[in-house]
Amino acid sequence: MADEFVIEADGLIKRYGDFTAVGGVSFQVKRGEVFGLLGPNGAGKTTTMEMIEGLRRPDGGRALVDGFDTVSQLEKVKAIIGVQLQSTSLFDLLTVREITEMYASFYKKSVPVEPLLESMILTEKASARVKHLSGGQKQRLAVALALVNDPLVVFLDEPTTGLDPQARRTLWDIVLKLKEQGKTVVLSTHYMDEAHILCDRICLMDQGSVIALDTPANLIRGLAADKTVEFQMPAFAAMDDDRQERVLGWLGGLAAVSSVEKRQEGFVLYSGDLQSTLTALVSGADGHGLQLEGLSTRTATLEDVFIQMTGRSLREA
Repeated sequence: MADEFVIEADGLIKRYGDFTAVGGVSFQVKRGEVFGLLGPNGAGKTTTMEMIEGLRRPDGGRALVDGFDTVSQLEKVKAIIGVQLQSTSLFDLLTVREITEMYASFYKKSVPVEPLLESMILTEKASARVKHLSGGQKQRLAVALALVNDPLVVFLDEPTTGLDPQARRTLWDIVLKLKEQGKTVVLSTHYMDEAHILCDRICLMDQGSVIALDTPANLIRGLAADKTVEFQMPAFAAMDDDRQERVLGWLGGLAAVSSVEKRQEGFVLYSGDLQSTLTALVSGADGHGLQLEGLSTRTATLEDVFIQMTGRSLREA
């Protein structure tokens, strides 16, 4: 069974003075899966990845990549991983082909440059200088450079941050193709939709710790209810405290409602039976003389999982 896991992180700790950036993180990554580290900025995702990549020495714990220790056997680890950093500095005056050939020369074994650029949709830009590339093209080039040595494991650190929707989707397609090729991909992100679509399993992180680890579907299924009703109640802010408490109690007692979240933009009800909850909400609002606005329903998301576990949204954290 040990051979099933290509990465094993065991109690990784990283401190900076009195601040603990990563406090005992443990997980295992299966061969051939897309494994996501999901959490807000400052959750410890990048630091955790850098300890596994051998870029930072852990202050506690250890990490293995394909059985090699990332501290004592670092050279062997470097030979089998590819890394796209959160912020990659490229040589602006080199062409795409030149910089890719240069990176390939750093390894004893490398893949042919032209097919690699084609797979990253960069063939037409092969003779263009790096400084003339768009943000999405630079990110695809950064991924190409992480793949020049035909790595067993590819680390992608927030690869779509700052990209427009079309560029993000293009990178998503590239990640899914890497999975089809049998690569193991470790992806850090703070985008819920990205994690849900790309990742086989997700390690949910907050404040340097793992707070949950499972498939996206199982994480959402773990909520007490998998449907939500969202709405605004304009009169709520003007109510006195007692009246607000009564309204919140009424919402929490509606049919099939497991919990109520009061957020800045309104209310969210978690429901196990959407029809029953909607019927009770609308009829009860009429009976209480309450006006509802912006009523909508949706399936619960990884954002809801994070809120239920931390009391904060990924966007607010």
